[in-house]
Amino acid sequence: MDKCLGEVSLTEEELQAISAAIEIRAYKAGTILLEAGEIATECYLNLKGCVRQYYFIDGEEKTTFFYTEDQPIASFASATKKMPSTHYLSCVEDTVLSVMSFEKEEKLYKKYPRFESLCRIGVEEQLGDYQEILAKYITSSPEERYLNLLETRPDLLNRVPQYQLASYLGVKPESLSRIRKRIMLKPGVNVKLAQVSMT
Repeated sequence: MDKCLGEVSLTEEELQAISAAIEIRAYKAGTILLEAGEIATECYLNLKGCVRQYYFIDGEEKTTFFYTEDQPIASFASATKKMPSTHYLSCVEDTVLSVMSFEKEEKLYKKYPRFESLCRIGVEEQLGDYQEILAKYITSSPEERYLNLLETRPDLLNRVPQYQLASYLGVKPESLSRIRKRIMLKPGVNVKLAQVSMT
């Protein structure tokens, strides 16, 4: 029997082969999955928890993304070009991940072309989402970024330390505090949610 995932159908044999190549691992908060300078060898799907991607620039951490439940995590540039990663991946919370090595993934691609098609569709969708996120980030002010976060990913406000959240928004922690206070006074803002984010 075939099972349809998106526009691609996979057979039971294919699903079993993919399942056999996957490991489920639990990580404690603070665990580093990938360090800058290492070559990425694994890709992940976040089942539970939060993983942060960040860079060290001039001695400061610069957060570029938070991966939460059901989001794939992969350092493609490092893995495909066999180049040292320029960023870190770290667990913000106790986290459970589905893990597959890029080596196993490549073997599955060769044996099961439909699996490669499925992954390609997923990567294209993910790339489109990231392009939109980057465009909004570049064209918005820190306050607009925070309002967008409040609307689209409010769970992060109470899952992520303030200094990491500030870094993600491109501001200092003290600036983030001021932004939050200003937003509390704005008409039309979900005050209840904003108040929760202040705690």
